[in-house]
Amino acid sequence: MDNNEPELSLSMKQHLESHLHQIKSDIDDILKVISKEDCCILSRFEQTNRKFAKLQMNAASFYLHSYLSPFTDKYEALSIAVEHLSDRKHGALVVIQRTDVIESHMHSGILVGADLSYSLLESIFYPGSPLHDGAVFINNNKIISAGNVLPLSKYYVGESKLGTRHRAAIGLSEQTDALVLVVSEETGRASFALNGELYPIHPGGFE
Repeated sequence: MDNNEPELSLSMKQHLESHLHQIKSDIDDILKVISKEDCCILSRFEQTNRKFAKLQMNAASFYLHSYLSPFTDKYEALSIAVEHLSDRKHGALVVIQRTDVIESHMHSGILVGADLSYSLLESIFYPGSPLHDGAVFINNNKIISAGNVLPLSKYYVGESKLGTRHRAAIGLSEQTDALVLVVSEETGRASFALNGELYPIHPGGFE
């Protein structure tokens, strides 16, 4: 992840440790029954996978707040916007500048120059809006521009069926230290890209 990875809080460590022990117990149970005849462990795999995926999103959501808080005071507005966009399955792509200058990596943006708010973000990504297909560029607490075209990933070796928004989010994060939020219009799932990797998050307040 980030080169200066933030330290987990005590409460988050305890949360992760407790649930990881439960997952370990589930795996131990699978190992106990796997040698038995006529046993089916597919449902056990699925249950364990769901628990692990949820725990991963909890951790990613914690780190997301840590990565964003030094660069914008509008974290709550971003959180509300992503939650609403996710609920409605409105696709979105939001770039938050951190230390790297990123304008040279984006193209065709339309100047906005407005204070960041969840209502403005939601209106930009409303289906049919002239700017809904491009990326919003945020610097500090301002929406600088919208409708930006980002470079697509050339190196990502994860899920092969990623859409254009996700490949664009990863692509910019491969070339800069920007953090890129993305919401899928097919599933409503929310993720963020950082350092060329994609991490799923809880859209409901990034809890």
